[in-house]
Amino acid sequence: MTSTTTTRRSFLKGASATAATLLAAKTLFPGGAFAQGAGPEVTGTKLGYIALTDSAPLIIAKEKGIFEKHGVPDMAIEKQASWGATRDNMALGSANGGIDGGHILRPKVHLYTAGTVTQNNQPLPMYNLLGLNEDCQGLSVAQSYADLGVGLDSSPLKEAFAKARAEGKEPSAAMTFPGGTHDLWLRYWLAAGGIVPNEDVSVIVVPPPQMVANMKVGTMDCFCVGEPWNEQLVNQGIGFTAATTGEVWSRHPEKVLGMRADWVDDNPIATKAIMMAVMEAQQWCDSMDNKQEMAEIIGRRQWYNVPVADIIGRIKGDINYGNGRVETGTDLYMKFWGEKGETSYPWKSLDTWFMTENIRWGYFPADTDVKALIDKTNRSDLWLEAATELGLADLPSGDSRGIETFFDGKTFDPADPQAYLDSLDIKTLA
Repeated sequence: MTSTTTTRRSFLKGASATAATLLAAKTLFPGGAFAQGAGPEVTGTKLGYIALTDSAPLIIAKEKGIFEKHGVPDMAIEKQASWGATRDNMALGSANGGIDGGHILRPKVHLYTAGTVTQNNQPLPMYNLLGLNEDCQGLSVAQSYADLGVGLDSSPLKEAFAKARAEGKEPSAAMTFPGGTHDLWLRYWLAAGGIVPNEDVSVIVVPPPQMVANMKVGTMDCFCVGEPWNEQLVNQGIGFTAATTGEVWSRHPEKVLGMRADWVDDNPIATKAIMMAVMEAQQWCDSMDNKQEMAEIIGRRQWYNVPVADIIGRIKGDINYGNGRVETGTDLYMKFWGEKGETSYPWKSLDTWFMTENIRWGYFPADTDVKALIDKTNRSDLWLEAATELGLADLPSGDSRGIETFFDGKTFDPADPQAYLDSLDIKTLA
């Protein structure tokens, strides 16, 4: 992990030269030239977050004064009630009482930009600036199914769901936003077990912080959500975790720092300052020495309002699945940075998988120009600039992380997404 001293020195050393280059592009004519110092164009903005452990870098950057250190002391990190609320506030922008970016589900960058999920299908151009984390989401099932042996193999639920339907009941599986990461993990897991989403089981939307309470009253039979809600479910004895998403796809990407493209374009220096602060916070969060303090901070009333006991285990790789299976010291803990920033680096190949899965389930048409949308939204170039200014070396680069392998033996070659799509038996193409 890069030391704070080195990071700060590197930032100060490169700030003037970088600012000069960026300001050249900011000069306005004929409305009047303006002069500006080397610092960020603004002292902060509003970023949203959902009460999920993967928003920790934004909270830590605020709590530890890292935003202030990088010249943006007036950052507001504002809790959102749901992913739908995040979308609506993002559309407003901070100038109209909303937010300009934040902790969001990775596919939302594409869904917003294309106008697929926005009001009146109005495109909201967004940028994927960095990946906030990998792994540590959960596929959890109600306690009433505990004796079926449901795990990575979801197939035991198929017969149970069929029986429920025959009795006039409507089994349901909950996720957090259509086309989002939890929706895709849930659908992948169900389909791998031969269960057809929205035929064998209804797929419904429930905000992350409401998952446990809804399962307690029987709203859903299973769900996919991020932590700390799966761990809280187990701690309350309401259900069990069939599998963590890291078991479905090891080191899968999850949330991103996404921002409105117009705000980034208007405030390039401030954007980079925000990115550097978050990247430094990611490194802090990745240290096992900091996990206890991290859990204590994000668990506070003003952030998640969740007991430390519901957070601490899984961020360290200690997993009580709630069905008699307990694993300690696993590699399934939430990763924020990686060895050289590969967790944070926004690989375009990973965006390609999410786009392909969204085509699989009918959220995008099959003829969507995937490459064009990813090239429009993915700002790996800004990530490399920010990392370089932080004084980091031996950085990841390029567009592809390579071929990805899933628990059921399926592989995804980002150079040939159609072959992956063709290999899948269950899909509902638009």
